[in-house]
Amino acid sequence: MFTSQTSSFQDSIDVEDRDEFDSEEITGYSQKTQLYCYYTIYLYQGSRSEASEENVAWNQRRADSTTTQEDFSLTLVDSSLPSEAEPELRTYISRRLSKGALLGGMGNIATVELSIPEQAVGCYCCLLEQEKSPEQPDADGNGYFTQKNEQRSLTRNTFRLELDKYVQGLHSSLQTPELQNLETEVRPYLSRWYEESVMHIYRVVQLVQNNITFLLHAALSHTHVEVINSDEKTKADVSRFIKAASLQGLSQQDTTTASLCKAMSEDTQSDLVINCSTSPPTFTNTVTNRFCDEWIQAFLNAAERCNPFLLRQILENFKLKAIQDMNSLKRFVRQAEMSHYALFRCCQFLQACGNGDVLLQNARAEHSDLPEACNIITVLEEFLSEQNQA
Repeated sequence: MFTSQTSSFQDSIDVEDRDEFDSEEITGYSQKTQLYCYYTIYLYQGSRSEASEENVAWNQRRADSTTTQEDFSLTLVDSSLPSEAEPELRTYISRRLSKGALLGGMGNIATVELSIPEQAVGCYCCLLEQEKSPEQPDADGNGYFTQKNEQRSLTRNTFRLELDKYVQGLHSSLQTPELQNLETEVRPYLSRWYEESVMHIYRVVQLVQNNITFLLHAALSHTHVEVINSDEKTKADVSRFIKAASLQGLSQQDTTTASLCKAMSEDTQSDLVINCSTSPPTFTNTVTNRFCDEWIQAFLNAAERCNPFLLRQILENFKLKAIQDMNSLKRFVRQAEMSHYALFRCCQFLQACGNGDVLLQNARAEHSDLPEACNIITVLEEFLSEQNQA
C-alpha cells in the first residue's frame, strides 16, 4: 500500500465552491510543507495454495509479521511505515480481504486510521497476482499486496489511474523467490511512488510558470507539444500533463475524438515548441486565449503551496468548465438553425467565454456531417474573427 500524509492539509477543499483560487481561505499547504509518504508490500497466499519451500521458509522467519485467516495469509515483505502503524494496516487489509472487498489488479483507495502523527491517511492498495505455474493450476490467488499511503486527499481518487499504472511496473520484479531483488529493485521503485505518480503536474507548473496557459490551450486544441534540450523525465512530465489536461476520451460519442484528432492533424498550425536550454524555458509558436489565461493564477498559487492534489483538482475543474462550455455551444448551434435570436445568443456566449476558438474547432469536428450546423459554425467563426481584429 502507498500511504502519505501532510501536516495540516485541508482535505475537504472543493475548488468549485471557491470564487477565487488565490483566496487566503484556501489553506493547508505553506510553501514548505512536511510530507509523510509511505509504502508497504505484503505476500498474499490463498488457502488452496501449495506453498513452495521458499515461501514456507519466508513465513517461518516472519511469523511475527504474518496475519493468517481461514482463507489466506498475509506476510509483511517490506514497509516504510512506523513499526507501530504497520500491524494496524495489516489488520485493515486482512479485514477487507476477508470481506472480498479487494480484487486482483484493481486499485482501491480508502481512508485508514493509523498510528501516524496528525491525522488519518489515504491508502491506495492493489493485489498483484503472480502468474500461475503449470504445476499449480489450482493455486488460489498467490500474489503481492502493494500499498501506498498519502494524505486524506488521496481518497478523492485524484491520482488512481497513475497509481494503477505505476503498480503494474512491479510485476516483473515480483517473480523472484523470496524477492531477492528487494533492495536492488523493489524497494527503490516503491520509494519513488509519490515522486513519479503524483508530482508530475507540480513539476510542470514549476517549470513553465505563467506559460502554463500555452500548455492548457495546446491540450484543449490537440496541438502537438515538442520539448527540446531537456532530459527524458521533463519530456515525460510535459507529455503526461498534456494528456491529463486533454479532453480526449471525455466526449459523448467515440467518433468525436477521432474526428477531432483527424481535423487537427490536417490543420496547418505549427507545433508548440518548448526549449529547455534556458531558464525559464522559451516557447515558440504560442497560442492561447482569455479562458486559459484566467486559470494561470490558480495553478501558480497551488504550486506555491506545494499542493499536487489541489493542482490536479484545479486541472479537472478546468476540463469540466471547458466541457460545460462545449455542451452549451452545441445547444446554441442546434437552436440557431431555427432562430436568429439563438444565433445572436451564440455570438454573445462565444464573446463572453473567452474560449471561442477551441469551442468552434471542436464543434466543427463534431458537426462535420451536418451541413446546416457547419454553416452556423462558419458564421460564428467569421464573427469571432471580426471581434478579434477589432
